[in-house]
Amino acid sequence: MNTLSIAQCLQLAHELESLSDSARLDIELILCHVLQKNRTYLFTWPDKTLSPEQAEMFQIFFNRRKSGEPIAHILGKREFWSLPLAVNNSTLIPRPDTELLVEIVLELFAGDVPQQTRSCLDLGAGTGAIVLAIASEKPDWQLVGVDKSADAVALAEQNRDQLHFSHVQIKQSDWFSAITAQQFDVIVSNPPYIDPQDPHLEQGDVRFEPRSALIADNKGLADIELIIQQSWNYLCEQAWLLLEHGYDQGQAVRELFAARGFVQVETRTDLGGNERVTLGRKGESA
Repeated sequence: MNTLSIAQCLQLAHELESLSDSARLDIELILCHVLQKNRTYLFTWPDKTLSPEQAEMFQIFFNRRKSGEPIAHILGKREFWSLPLAVNNSTLIPRPDTELLVEIVLELFAGDVPQQTRSCLDLGAGTGAIVLAIASEKPDWQLVGVDKSADAVALAEQNRDQLHFSHVQIKQSDWFSAITAQQFDVIVSNPPYIDPQDPHLEQGDVRFEPRSALIADNKGLADIELIIQQSWNYLCEQAWLLLEHGYDQGQAVRELFAARGFVQVETRTDLGGNERVTLGRKGESA
């Protein structure tokens, strides 16, 4: 194999532009992983030549990305809320838009006194991204993350332990099935919400993610409706429910919230201006 410099590797980004919106960043992340250096190093030493072993590893990772495999799966990690998380193909890759859930939770409880204890449940925790992000900001809260998949539970536990967040409990549960009499101040979820017929399932990173974490019946609304119906019994009085959903599901989700008796129902938009998270507060009756 011919020797490769950092600059020559970076020039290969154009070969990824047809499949990635972040082709240059993809190459930078691969190089950082291969060289065990940060991105500043790449810009400071562009003429640095990779060793034969590093060049071979770079080529293997580059070819995997060129075949469409997500960069997070190739590197085995993804950053979310500035937390380094291990990822694999057992669950969804954390996405920046999902940080909106975390932002809203922190906003809702911004008026709490210091060290005030709250309880939070994350349904379908996957990597643990949401519950661990909240935990990073709320060390005095009691937090539970659940997932139906044993592999996802193991991954979330790995991330929790790596971050030393002992105030987070991870459990295997099919939505509320393993939750007993406990009630929570806030329940959050990024459930499956894609219509099984959606053509986007055959495009981009989602091709490599488990369908069970992506699709839901009833045009993607089945799990959302179930959570809205069942969460009532697991929420304290005046507690909050927050759900991520598809860009075109806002009105339908708001109607489901209202029909169940939630008040102060509203939908927030993501980084792209799309309706992405709907929230509501437990009312006095249902």
